[in-house]
Amino acid sequence: MAHRGRQIRSEISSEGRLTLSLATVEAPEPGPDEVVVRIDASPINPSDLGLLFGPADMSTAKASGTSDDPVVTADVPANLLRGISARLDQSLPVGNEGAGVVVATGDSDAARAMAGRTVSVIGGAMYSQYRTIGTGQCMVLPEGTTPAAGASWFVNPLTALGMVETMRMEGHSALVHTAAASNLGQMLVKLCHEDGIPLVNIVRKPEQVEQLRSLGARHVLNSTAEGFMDDLIAALTETNATIAFDAIGGGPLAGQILTAMEAAQNANAAEYSRYGSTTHKQVYIYGGLDTSPTELRRNFGMAWGVGGWLLTPFLQKIGFEGVKRLRDRVAAGLETTFASHYTREVSLAGALALDAIAAYGKRATGEKYLINPNRAD
Repeated sequence: MAHRGRQIRSEISSEGRLTLSLATVEAPEPGPDEVVVRIDASPINPSDLGLLFGPADMSTAKASGTSDDPVVTADVPANLLRGISARLDQSLPVGNEGAGVVVATGDSDAARAMAGRTVSVIGGAMYSQYRTIGTGQCMVLPEGTTPAAGASWFVNPLTALGMVETMRMEGHSALVHTAAASNLGQMLVKLCHEDGIPLVNIVRKPEQVEQLRSLGARHVLNSTAEGFMDDLIAALTETNATIAFDAIGGGPLAGQILTAMEAAQNANAAEYSRYGSTTHKQVYIYGGLDTSPTELRRNFGMAWGVGGWLLTPFLQKIGFEGVKRLRDRVAAGLETTFASHYTREVSLAGALALDAIAAYGKRATGEKYLINPNRAD
Protein backbone atom coordinates (compact mmCIF):
# COMPACT_ATOMS: atom_id res chain seq x y z
CA MET A 1 0.00 0.00 0.00
CA ALA A 2 1.40 3.39 -0.97
CA HIS A 3 1.83 5.98 1.78
CA ARG A 4 1.30 9.50 0.52
CA GLY A 5 1.71 12.53 2.71
CA ARG A 6 2.87 16.10 3.09
CA GLN A 7 6.45 17.24 3.52
CA ILE A 8 8.16 20.58 4.20
CA ARG A 9 10.44 21.69 1.36
CA SER A 10 13.03 24.45 1.18
CA GLU A 11 14.31 25.94 -2.08
CA ILE A 12 16.66 28.85 -2.77
CA SER A 13 16.60 30.16 -6.30
CA SER A 14 19.62 31.43 -8.19
CA GLU A 15 17.88 34.83 -8.10
CA GLY A 16 18.17 34.89 -4.30
CA ARG A 17 14.71 33.91 -3.10
CA LEU A 18 14.01 31.36 -0.35
CA THR A 19 10.70 29.51 -0.69
CA LEU A 20 9.30 27.28 2.05
CA SER A 21 6.30 25.19 1.12
CA LEU A 22 4.49 21.89 1.57
CA ALA A 23 4.67 19.19 -1.09
CA THR A 24 2.71 15.97 -1.43
CA VAL A 25 5.10 13.05 -1.80
CA GLU A 26 4.84 9.27 -1.81
CA ALA A 27 7.06 7.25 0.50
CA PRO A 28 8.70 4.47 -1.57
CA GLU A 29 7.74 0.90 -0.84
CA PRO A 30 10.27 -0.51 1.63
CA GLY A 31 13.13 -2.65 0.39
CA PRO A 32 14.02 -5.90 2.19
CA ASP A 33 15.83 -4.14 5.05
CA GLU A 34 13.71 -0.98 5.16
CA VAL A 35 10.59 0.19 6.96
CA VAL A 36 8.00 2.93 6.47
CA VAL A 37 7.60 5.12 9.53
CA ARG A 38 4.65 7.40 10.20
CA ILE A 39 6.49 10.38 11.66
CA ASP A 40 4.65 11.70 14.72
CA ALA A 41 7.35 13.95 16.21
CA SER A 42 10.39 15.77 14.84
CA PRO A 43 12.27 18.55 16.65
CA ILE A 44 13.45 21.81 15.14
CA ASN A 45 17.15 21.88 16.01
CA PRO A 46 19.58 24.71 15.20
CA SER A 47 21.23 22.32 12.75
CA ASP A 48 17.88 21.99 10.92
CA LEU A 49 17.59 25.75 10.48
CA GLY A 50 20.74 25.81 8.38
CA LEU A 51 18.94 23.82 5.68
CA LEU A 52 15.46 25.22 6.31
CA PHE A 53 16.43 28.90 6.02
CA GLY A 54 19.93 28.80 4.54
CA PRO A 55 21.46 32.30 4.67
CA ALA A 56 18.11 34.00 4.02
CA ASP A 57 17.27 37.22 5.83
CA MET A 58 14.18 36.03 7.69
CA SER A 59 13.26 39.60 8.66
CA THR A 60 12.09 39.85 5.02
CA ALA A 61 9.83 36.77 5.30
CA LYS A 62 6.37 37.03 3.75
CA ALA A 63 3.49 34.58 3.86
CA SER A 64 1.10 33.61 1.08
CA GLY A 65 -1.07 30.63 0.21
CA THR A 66 -3.61 29.33 2.73
CA SER A 67 -3.50 28.19 6.35
CA ASP A 68 -3.52 24.56 5.15
CA ASP A 69 -1.10 25.14 2.27
CA PRO A 70 1.20 27.98 3.33
CA VAL A 71 4.10 29.41 1.34
CA VAL A 72 6.80 31.54 2.93
CA THR A 73 9.34 33.54 0.94
CA ALA A 74 12.36 35.55 2.05
CA ASP A 75 15.30 37.30 0.44
CA VAL A 76 18.82 35.89 0.37
CA PRO A 77 21.60 38.51 0.18
CA ALA A 78 23.31 38.28 -3.21
CA ASN A 79 26.78 38.13 -1.68
CA LEU A 80 25.87 34.91 0.15
CA LEU A 81 24.64 32.93 -2.85
CA ARG A 82 28.10 31.81 -3.93
CA GLY A 83 28.57 29.89 -0.70
CA ILE A 84 25.44 27.77 -1.34
CA SER A 85 25.77 27.28 -5.09
CA ALA A 86 25.41 23.49 -4.72
CA ARG A 87 21.84 23.78 -3.41
CA LEU A 88 20.44 26.51 -5.67
CA ASP A 89 17.19 25.81 -7.56
CA GLN A 90 16.63 22.51 -5.74
CA SER A 91 13.58 21.72 -3.60
CA LEU A 92 15.03 20.00 -0.53
CA PRO A 93 13.32 18.10 2.30
CA VAL A 94 14.20 19.12 5.86
CA GLY A 95 14.45 17.57 9.33
CA ASN A 96 17.35 15.53 10.70
CA GLU A 97 15.64 13.29 13.26
CA GLY A 98 12.25 12.15 14.44
CA ALA A 99 10.14 9.34 15.84
CA GLY A 100 6.97 7.50 14.98
CA VAL A 101 5.32 4.14 14.35
CA VAL A 102 6.41 1.59 11.75
CA VAL A 103 3.45 1.05 9.40
CA ALA A 104 5.08 -1.15 6.73
CA THR A 105 8.21 -3.29 6.54
CA GLY A 106 10.46 -5.12 4.14
CA ASP A 107 11.06 -8.87 4.27
CA SER A 108 14.21 -9.06 6.39
CA ASP A 109 13.98 -10.33 9.95
CA ALA A 110 15.22 -6.97 11.27
CA ALA A 111 12.53 -5.10 9.36
CA ARG A 112 9.69 -7.44 10.34
CA ALA A 113 10.70 -7.18 14.01
CA MET A 114 9.94 -3.45 13.88
CA ALA A 115 6.36 -3.82 12.60
CA GLY A 116 4.02 -1.70 14.72
CA ARG A 117 6.85 -0.56 17.01
CA THR A 118 7.59 3.02 17.96
CA VAL A 119 11.04 3.93 16.68
CA SER A 120 13.39 6.89 16.65
CA VAL A 121 14.80 7.70 13.22
CA ILE A 122 17.75 9.61 11.76
CA GLY A 123 18.38 10.31 8.11
CA GLY A 124 16.89 13.59 6.93
CA ALA A 125 13.48 14.52 5.45
CA MET A 126 11.81 14.03 8.83
CA TYR A 127 9.40 16.95 8.43
CA SER A 128 7.27 14.45 6.51
CA GLN A 129 4.19 12.43 7.33
CA TYR A 130 5.81 9.21 6.14
CA ARG A 131 9.45 8.23 5.71
CA THR A 132 10.97 5.10 4.17
CA ILE A 133 14.27 4.34 5.90
CA GLY A 134 16.77 1.53 6.54
CA THR A 135 16.51 -0.44 9.76
CA GLY A 136 20.03 0.60 10.69
CA GLN A 137 18.83 4.19 10.94
CA CYS A 138 16.08 3.26 13.39
CA MET A 139 16.21 2.63 17.13
CA VAL A 140 13.30 0.73 18.67
CA LEU A 141 12.10 2.69 21.69
CA PRO A 142 11.35 1.05 25.04
CA GLU A 143 7.75 -0.07 25.42
CA GLY A 144 5.52 2.82 26.40
CA THR A 145 7.86 5.57 25.16
CA THR A 146 5.98 8.17 23.13
CA PRO A 147 7.25 9.54 19.81
CA ALA A 148 7.61 12.98 21.42
CA ALA A 149 9.85 11.51 24.14
CA GLY A 150 11.99 9.72 21.56
CA ALA A 151 12.11 12.35 18.82
CA SER A 152 15.26 14.11 20.01
CA TRP A 153 17.18 10.88 20.51
CA PHE A 154 20.08 11.58 18.16
CA VAL A 155 21.42 15.12 17.74
CA ASN A 156 21.42 16.47 21.30
CA PRO A 157 22.04 13.25 23.32
CA LEU A 158 24.82 12.01 21.05
CA THR A 159 26.35 15.49 20.93
CA ALA A 160 26.47 15.58 24.74
CA LEU A 161 27.99 12.11 24.85
CA GLY A 162 30.35 13.04 22.01
CA MET A 163 31.66 16.02 23.94
CA VAL A 164 32.46 13.84 26.94
CA GLU A 165 34.07 11.19 24.72
CA THR A 166 36.16 13.84 22.94
CA MET A 167 37.28 15.21 26.30
CA ARG A 168 38.48 11.78 27.35
CA MET A 169 40.06 10.87 24.01
CA GLU A 170 42.11 14.09 24.01
CA GLY A 171 43.34 13.68 27.58
CA HIS A 172 41.31 16.35 29.39
CA SER A 173 39.52 15.78 32.69
CA ALA A 174 36.92 18.57 32.83
CA LEU A 175 35.10 20.72 30.31
CA VAL A 176 33.38 24.04 29.63
CA HIS A 177 30.08 24.45 27.78
CA THR A 178 28.45 27.65 26.52
CA ALA A 179 24.74 28.31 25.88
CA ALA A 180 24.48 25.80 28.68
CA ALA A 181 20.78 26.28 29.53
CA SER A 182 19.69 24.70 26.24
CA ASN A 183 18.17 21.22 26.05
CA LEU A 184 21.63 19.95 25.12
CA GLY A 185 23.20 21.87 27.99
CA GLN A 186 20.78 20.41 30.51
CA MET A 187 21.56 16.92 29.23
CA LEU A 188 25.27 17.61 29.64
CA VAL A 189 24.76 18.78 33.24
CA LYS A 190 23.01 15.52 34.11
CA LEU A 191 25.49 13.40 32.15
CA CYS A 192 28.56 14.97 33.80
CA HIS A 193 26.93 14.60 37.22
CA GLU A 194 26.39 10.88 36.57
CA ASP A 195 29.96 10.39 35.36
CA GLY A 196 31.62 12.58 37.99
CA ILE A 197 33.04 15.05 35.45
CA PRO A 198 33.65 18.66 36.52
CA LEU A 199 31.66 20.97 34.24
CA VAL A 200 31.74 24.75 33.90
CA ASN A 201 28.46 26.07 32.43
CA ILE A 202 28.26 29.50 30.77
CA VAL A 203 24.84 31.11 30.24
CA ARG A 204 23.60 34.60 29.36
CA LYS A 205 20.72 35.29 31.77
CA PRO A 206 20.37 35.26 35.58
CA GLU A 207 17.33 32.97 35.46
CA GLN A 208 19.37 30.41 33.52
CA VAL A 209 21.88 30.31 36.36
CA GLU A 210 19.16 29.26 38.77
CA GLN A 211 17.69 26.81 36.27
CA LEU A 212 20.95 24.87 35.96
CA ARG A 213 21.69 25.01 39.68
CA SER A 214 18.30 23.40 40.27
CA LEU A 215 19.58 20.48 38.17
CA GLY A 216 22.63 20.12 40.42
CA ALA A 217 25.17 22.13 38.41
CA ARG A 218 27.99 23.46 40.61
CA HIS A 219 29.64 25.99 38.32
CA VAL A 220 27.18 28.21 36.41
CA LEU A 221 28.43 31.59 35.18
CA ASN A 222 26.53 34.44 33.53
CA SER A 223 28.69 35.87 30.73
CA THR A 224 26.83 39.20 30.91
CA ALA A 225 27.43 39.69 34.65
CA GLU A 226 30.02 41.99 36.15
CA GLY A 227 33.01 39.99 37.32
CA PHE A 228 32.43 37.20 34.78
CA MET A 229 36.14 36.79 33.96
CA ASP A 230 37.16 36.58 37.62
CA ASP A 231 34.46 33.98 38.25
CA LEU A 232 35.48 32.03 35.14
CA ILE A 233 39.15 31.94 36.17
CA ALA A 234 38.15 30.75 39.64
CA ALA A 235 35.95 27.98 38.23
CA LEU A 236 38.67 26.83 35.82
CA THR A 237 41.29 26.89 38.56
CA GLU A 238 39.08 24.64 40.69
CA THR A 239 38.04 22.24 37.94
CA ASN A 240 41.20 22.29 35.79
CA ALA A 241 38.98 22.34 32.69
CA THR A 242 41.10 22.73 29.55
CA ILE A 243 38.59 21.92 26.81
CA ALA A 244 35.47 23.91 25.88
CA PHE A 245 32.56 23.40 23.50
CA ASP A 246 31.18 26.72 22.29
CA ALA A 247 27.73 27.08 20.76
CA ILE A 248 28.06 30.86 20.38
CA GLY A 249 30.88 30.97 17.83
CA GLY A 250 31.19 34.69 17.19
CA GLY A 251 32.35 37.52 19.42
CA PRO A 252 34.89 37.42 22.25
CA LEU A 253 33.69 34.42 24.31
CA ALA A 254 35.98 31.75 22.82
CA GLY A 255 38.99 33.99 23.39
CA GLN A 256 37.86 34.81 26.93
CA ILE A 257 37.67 31.10 27.72
CA LEU A 258 41.23 30.51 26.46
CA THR A 259 42.46 33.52 28.42
CA ALA A 260 40.83 32.25 31.59
CA MET A 261 42.20 28.74 31.02
CA GLU A 262 45.71 30.18 30.73
CA ALA A 263 45.27 32.21 33.91
CA ALA A 264 44.01 29.13 35.75
CA GLN A 265 46.98 27.05 34.60
CA ASN A 266 49.43 29.78 35.59
CA ALA A 267 47.85 30.03 39.03
CA ASN A 268 48.94 26.44 39.68
CA ALA A 269 52.30 26.62 37.87
CA ALA A 270 55.47 25.78 39.78
CA GLU A 271 57.49 28.41 37.93
CA TYR A 272 57.01 31.26 35.46
CA SER A 273 57.43 30.74 31.69
CA ARG A 274 57.52 33.66 29.28
CA TYR A 275 55.96 31.37 26.64
CA GLY A 276 52.96 30.60 28.80
CA SER A 277 51.57 27.33 30.07
CA THR A 278 52.62 24.15 28.28
CA THR A 279 49.19 22.61 28.96
CA HIS A 280 47.15 22.47 25.75
CA LYS A 281 43.92 24.47 25.90
CA GLN A 282 41.23 23.72 23.32
CA VAL A 283 37.99 25.43 22.28
CA TYR A 284 35.73 23.63 19.82
CA ILE A 285 33.08 25.76 18.12
CA TYR A 286 30.05 23.62 17.30
CA GLY A 287 27.37 26.29 16.80
CA GLY A 288 26.80 29.77 15.46
CA LEU A 289 24.36 31.61 17.70
CA ASP A 290 26.52 34.70 17.08
CA THR A 291 27.41 35.00 13.39
CA SER A 292 29.94 37.81 13.88
CA PRO A 293 33.71 37.11 13.60
CA THR A 294 35.36 35.09 16.37
CA GLU A 295 37.62 37.42 18.36
CA LEU A 296 40.90 36.11 19.79
CA ARG A 297 43.29 38.25 21.84
CA ARG A 298 46.58 36.37 21.91
CA ASN A 299 47.23 36.38 25.64
CA PHE A 300 46.99 32.65 26.35
CA GLY A 301 50.45 31.34 25.56
CA MET A 302 51.31 29.05 22.67
CA ALA A 303 49.66 25.75 23.67
CA TRP A 304 46.12 26.28 22.43
CA GLY A 305 43.73 25.50 19.62
CA VAL A 306 40.41 26.64 18.18
CA GLY A 307 38.58 24.36 15.78
CA GLY A 308 35.21 23.15 14.63
CA TRP A 309 33.39 20.12 16.04
CA LEU A 310 30.56 18.28 14.32
CA LEU A 311 28.69 15.20 15.44
CA THR A 312 28.77 13.18 12.21
CA PRO A 313 32.59 13.22 11.73
CA PHE A 314 32.98 12.33 15.41
CA LEU A 315 30.69 9.31 15.05
CA GLN A 316 32.62 8.20 11.98
CA LYS A 317 35.82 8.43 14.00
CA ILE A 318 34.63 6.17 16.83
CA GLY A 319 33.18 3.54 14.49
CA PHE A 320 30.23 1.15 14.65
CA GLU A 321 30.92 -0.31 18.09
CA GLY A 322 31.50 3.11 19.61
CA VAL A 323 28.27 4.46 18.13
CA LYS A 324 26.32 1.42 19.35
CA ARG A 325 27.63 1.94 22.87
CA LEU A 326 26.48 5.56 22.87
CA ARG A 327 23.10 4.73 21.32
CA ASP A 328 22.46 2.09 23.97
CA ARG A 329 23.12 4.68 26.68
CA VAL A 330 20.73 7.13 25.01
CA ALA A 331 17.99 4.48 24.84
CA ALA A 332 18.38 3.76 28.54
CA GLY A 333 18.15 7.45 29.48
CA LEU A 334 15.51 8.89 27.14
CA GLU A 335 13.11 9.68 29.97
CA THR A 336 15.80 10.90 32.40
CA THR A 337 19.29 12.10 31.43
CA PHE A 338 18.41 12.70 27.79
CA ALA A 339 14.84 13.94 28.16
CA SER A 340 13.95 16.92 25.95
CA HIS A 341 11.47 19.69 26.68
CA TYR A 342 9.49 21.60 24.06
CA THR A 343 7.88 25.01 24.12
CA ARG A 344 5.23 24.18 21.55
CA GLU A 345 4.03 21.40 19.24
CA VAL A 346 2.95 22.40 15.74
CA SER A 347 1.77 20.76 12.55
CA LEU A 348 3.67 20.96 9.26
CA ALA A 349 1.57 23.95 8.24
CA GLY A 350 1.93 25.46 11.70
CA ALA A 351 5.71 25.28 11.44
CA LEU A 352 5.50 27.63 8.43
CA ALA A 353 3.42 30.28 10.22
CA LEU A 354 5.34 33.54 10.48
CA ASP A 355 4.88 33.80 14.25
CA ALA A 356 6.29 30.31 14.73
CA ILE A 357 9.23 31.04 12.43
CA ALA A 358 9.97 34.22 14.39
CA ALA A 359 10.01 32.23 17.65
CA TYR A 360 12.10 29.18 16.76
CA GLY A 361 14.20 31.15 14.28
CA LYS A 362 15.71 33.14 17.17
CA ARG A 363 17.50 29.96 18.34
CA ALA A 364 16.73 31.18 21.84
CA THR A 365 17.05 28.94 24.88
CA GLY A 366 13.58 27.82 25.95
CA GLU A 367 12.04 28.18 22.46
CA LYS A 368 12.37 24.60 21.21
CA TYR A 369 9.59 23.56 18.84
CA LEU A 370 8.38 20.06 18.01
CA ILE A 371 6.73 19.29 14.68
CA ASN A 372 4.05 16.60 14.57
CA PRO A 373 3.65 16.01 10.82
CA ASN A 374 0.43 14.05 11.36
CA ARG A 375 -1.18 16.60 13.64
CA ALA A 376 -4.46 18.01 12.36
CA ASP A 377 -4.84 21.66 13.40
